[in-house]
Amino acid sequence: MATFKLRIVTPEKVFFEGDVTQIITTTAEGNIGVMAGHVPYVANIVPSALKIKVNDTDDFHTAAVSGGFVNVSKDETIVVTSAVEWAEDIDVVRAQHAKEVAERRIKENASKKEFERAEQKLKRAVNRLSVSKK
Repeated sequence: MATFKLRIVTPEKVFFEGDVTQIITTTAEGNIGVMAGHVPYVANIVPSALKIKVNDTDDFHTAAVSGGFVNVSKDETIVVTSAVEWAEDIDVVRAQHAKEVAERRIKENASKKEFERAEQKLKRAVNRLSVSKK
């Protein structure tokens, strides 16, 4: 199977850079799969699992992304996100605590801005917990 270059970057670092055969992620419009030769494409990604296939096996490496965007060009695919971590590196206790704190804040009848911030934190925590179980 043909490969293409993938870079996953955060404000702090290059999380992943290498040749892959396929990625699967979730955009605001739904799931998308990218393989070599994909048409140019840009989309927002939501907190979700990012699945990466690095060779012809059936195995995907899975990471939790906190949102961001994906940019597919003929030369490479770039995922830009504020936070990303491999499924096996997720601190489940910390993610569960973040989920509980966000749920409490949502129930506190805070301002609209605080509610939206808590809602985003809840989505990220739930995503991390979900990805950690895969």
